[in-house]
Order: sequence, then structure tokens, then C-alpha cells
Amino acid sequence: MARRALISVSDKTGLGPFVKGLVDLEFEILSTGGTAKFLRDQGVKVIDVAEYTGFPEMMDGRVKTLHPRIHGGILGRPDLAEDAASMKEHGILPFELIVVNLYPFEQTVAKPNVKYEEAVEQIDIGGPSMVRSAAKNHAYVGIVTRADQYDEVLAALRAGQLSLQQRRRLMQAAFEMTARYDAAIAAHFLKEVQGSAAAAPPASAGLPQQLDLKFERRQELRYGENPHQKAAWYVEPSFGPTTVSAAQQVHGKELSYNNLLDLDAAVSIVREFKEPAATVIKHNNPCGCGIGATLAEAFDKAYEGDPISAFGSIIGLNRVVDAATVEQLCAPNRFIEAIIAPGFEPEAITALTTRPKWKNSVRLLELPQLMSAQAVSWEYRRIAGGLLVQERDELPEDETTWKVVTQRQPSEHERRDLAFAWKVCKHVKSNAILLAKAGMVVGVGAGQMSRVDSSWIAAHKAGSRSKGAVAASDAFFPFRDGVDQASQAGVTALIQPGGSVRDEEVIAACNELGLAMIFTGRRHFKH
Repeated sequence: MARRALISVSDKTGLGPFVKGLVDLEFEILSTGGTAKFLRDQGVKVIDVAEYTGFPEMMDGRVKTLHPRIHGGILGRPDLAEDAASMKEHGILPFELIVVNLYPFEQTVAKPNVKYEEAVEQIDIGGPSMVRSAAKNHAYVGIVTRADQYDEVLAALRAGQLSLQQRRRLMQAAFEMTARYDAAIAAHFLKEVQGSAAAAPPASAGLPQQLDLKFERRQELRYGENPHQKAAWYVEPSFGPTTVSAAQQVHGKELSYNNLLDLDAAVSIVREFKEPAATVIKHNNPCGCGIGATLAEAFDKAYEGDPISAFGSIIGLNRVVDAATVEQLCAPNRFIEAIIAPGFEPEAITALTTRPKWKNSVRLLELPQLMSAQAVSWEYRRIAGGLLVQERDELPEDETTWKVVTQRQPSEHERRDLAFAWKVCKHVKSNAILLAKAGMVVGVGAGQMSRVDSSWIAAHKAGSRSKGAVAASDAFFPFRDGVDQASQAGVTALIQPGGSVRDEEVIAACNELGLAMIFTGRRHFKH
């Protein structure tokens, strides 16, 4: 019996050598449109699908493979008497191999200002239909959907035929492709529908009734948070250029699960500042953060915020790393796990990879678009049996809406430090209290069940540096005890969302103690 392959692809990477290999194995090749022309240009003899079906392509190519002689040849089971009789009666020939990939919908809609009609025309109909038919009938038909499958498929055919196990793997990959394709279409047109809605969208706009997520595995990790946990890193199909997924690792050991969590936290914090900024991340919390006239000054402030906790930390920087900053990074008795920045000057790369004791292990990541504008994205948190979805807490702060609620107004330098502390505090795990002075974090109390305990820890970390510092609280003070604790440490001004039933009690405490306090009206819980 003759061997037949039907080939219809948009991505023609590696296609010529693969099909020539099939011809060498005495396959007849059926194809359509641009794929048929490409193969003929490669010197391959091709039978047009229209010639085989006796039915011409029509409607600008929208209808070409949607024909019983095509799908009968894909779905037919020749060893079943009924199927064999139907195929013989209608002149349907069986296919051994279907090679199909789909219209480039995701690439098309990723272009700026893509037209609605252009997106619609990139919705493939015949391709997914053939893929699904072949995948369903994988016991008889091999379905090839990716160029990286060509070598394995050709090797198996040269040895005889595809094994059932191989066809099952190809089937699974095929359904994975069509699922991703349909999810991309649904996601794109959800945005189109919302954008064109005449009425204001409901509060749940952007959150579909059914959530179909598609992530591609980039890297298997050595383990998860702990050595006994398996883990991998997956990326979104269209991750933004400001995300850790867009970073390029230029040096160092393989990234770990915890590295990636901390790198994401580092990027989120330094993006908050227009001026040179640096942050030191430990266990997904900033143990230090600083801003300055130069990146070296910002890093010095960040590291000195808590130099003990900074050992083995992740560093985030929002400027290209220069020689002056490298001198600080490479100072004695410092150990750094990873550094992410928009870039590294050549001498900075040389110094970081030759001078410190940890030169061979430190991960250096470049993220050129780190400071570019980005849209607010979704955040996913897994719970047993479900998934929580929310907008990431990335909306910019509108300081014009802040209110001074105390008798004393904050001074100019207090106001600057309060704004700085508020930007960093939103990235600290709740309950969060953060002390800052002169553009530098001096104490952090994170993740405590009681806000007054967080206040005590922040003051303890700051030590004498708490004198004249300001304090930020990610949520309201439920009692005056947190204010009393801060005042005892020497804090002179506070910033918090407000909104407690005891706000008046807390404001009165500040007035009694001579403290200034700002209400922002926005909470920043981070569980």
C-alpha cells in the first residue's frame, strides 16, 4: 500500500529536508497553497489537495482541506470492515502522516495596532480540524505539529514505522498546541470585546467565567523551595519585556526556584523609582533599599540597611551597573547570589566574574527594558483545589490624594522619606512596618501576626538609626500601640492607609506625641 503524508504548514522551518526524507521513503506528498509551492521550489513532487478532492480551493483559501476525502483519509480505520468499505466506495485514501502547524495568530496579534479584521483572518480552521482528526486517530496516523519533532519521526519511519508510544506522544503535543491556540484567540478577543464595550465594564471585567492558562516550560529546576520538592519554570506565551522572564542570564550558575521568586521581587521594587535605586532581597522581602544621586550611592544605602541579613541575597538595580557600583558589590565579606539590572558595563562584568570569592556562582541577569512602562498584569496564587486571580499591585500611587490627618505637617525631608518608605513597604510581607531615613531603609518588620510586633522588630533592626526616621505601615493601625512603639523608637512621622474604626484614637496619639501622619487611602497587604 502506498504511503501518504499531507503537509500544510505556516512555519516552514526544517520542512524541506524532512519532506525529502519522506520522499526517499516513497511517501506521496499532498499539500496546499503556499506549502505546496514551497515544496515544489525544493524539488519535491507534490499532489495538490484540490486535485485529490476534485474540489477547488475557494473563499480566499478558507475552504480547501474541509472535505470528506481529506478527513475520511485521516479518521478512517482501514482494518475495520465498515470504515474500509466506506473508504473504498468514496475513493478515500488513507494517510499515514499529517504534518500541520497553524496560522501565526499569536505573532500577528503581538504586533502594535493590529487590526481586528487582520486578527480574525489569522484564525485557522482547516489546520486545527486536521490536527484534531489525526490526533484522535493516532492509532493509525502520526500527527506532526512541530519542527523539533521531524528528526525523531523520520528516524522512526526509516526504521519501519512510528511506535504506538511515539504516536501517543505526538497526539498529546498536538492537543497541547490546539489548546494554546484557542486560548490565545479567546484571550485576544476578550480584550477586544472589553475595549469596544459602550457601557462601563462590570467589576469583574477581565476575569472570564472559565480560565484556561497556557504556560510553556522553559527550564526544569534542581528542586523547589526545598530539595525534596520537584519544580520547573514556566513562562507565559507573551511575557512582557519588563518581566524576569525577559531577562538574559549572562553569567553564573543555573537559577533556582527561590532565586526566581526573589528576582521578581527585586524588579518590582526598583521599578518604583525614577532615580537610581537598589534593593537587597532576602526570602522575598527587602532587607534593604536605597535611592541616591548615583547607583553606587543607592546600593551602599541598600546594603547597609541590614548588612547581616544581606549575606546571600538577591540584588536589584534600576541602572546599568558601572565601575563605581561594582566596587561596592565586590567589597570584602559580601556574598551575593544574583544581580539583576538593565545592563552591565564591560568592566563591571569583568570585575564580578573575576574578583570576589563567589565569582563563579553569582548569577548576572540583564533586563534592558526593566524601567519601561508596563500594563498591570494578573497574579495567580494556587490553593488546594483551586486558583486565586487578582491584578498585581502595580498601579502607580497618586500622592495628590494623600491627606495629612495630624496637627503637625510633615517637613519636606519627612515627606520625601514617607513617599520612599511607602513605595518599598508595599513589597514587604504583611503585617509590614518599614522605617526609613534619608532615602534608605533602616528597619523592616515583616510577616508578623501582630502589627505592634512588626513595629518592634523594625525598630530593633534599625537600632539608633530609628531616631528621626519615618515609618510606613502597609495597612491601618488597629490600635495606638503601634504608634506608641514607633514614637519610643524615635520615629517622627508615619504613613498608612487609614480606614480603621479607631483612626481618631490613632490620630490623637500622634498629636499627643507630636508626630505627623499621612493617610494614603490605599492598602498594600502582601500575604
